Amino acid sequence: MLKEIRIHGRGGQGAVTAAQLFAHAAFLEGKWVQAFPYFGAERRGAPVKAFARISDEPILVHSQIYNPSHVIILSPSLMQVVNVTEGLKKDGLVLINTTKKPEETDLTDWRIATVDATGIAIQLGLLVAGFPVVNTAIVGAFAKATGEVKLESFLETIRQKWSGSAGEKNAKAAEIAYERLVKGW
Repeated sequence: MLKEIRIHGRGGQGAVTAAQLFAHAAFLEGKWVQAFPYFGAERRGAPVKAFARISDEPILVHSQIYNPSHVIILSPSLMQVVNVTEGLKKDGLVLINTTKKPEETDLTDWRIATVDATGIAIQLGLLVAGFPVVNTAIVGAFAKATGEVKLESFLETIRQKWSGSAGEKNAKAAEIAYERLVKGW
């Protein structure tokens, strides 16, 4: 079954890398995958979108994702300027990087899950140019929220992408977010 994921973030938060992590981890599990960004000449802090597709069968579509199964929001401030739920399927999941609980968000029509990925990144010192990078935490939270890709596959992918202490810190971020995820259903 085809699952499409749209990731909303700001330049520098790791949205594009998160899409790549989704694809690689699912590939390790024998699934068909795609990952790609959508942005122009953005700069750090500007809104960006990244996409991932995961399927048990070959993926023949190669367009932007218009009706995602899941939406991930790396920066909750984007919810004020971008329609992050546009086209989201009725039974879709919205995973938000926030300190709020799901019932404290303004979203009610979908399954909502939250995790403080920013706090985890700061706690572990996952900063680039002084800004927290939340992508590895968010993939850990996604693993728990959906079960569609195993946490172990994400951890293996993270350790392959970053070696040594950087890989271990990023893997730890995914594990902590997995444990701290708050589901609203």
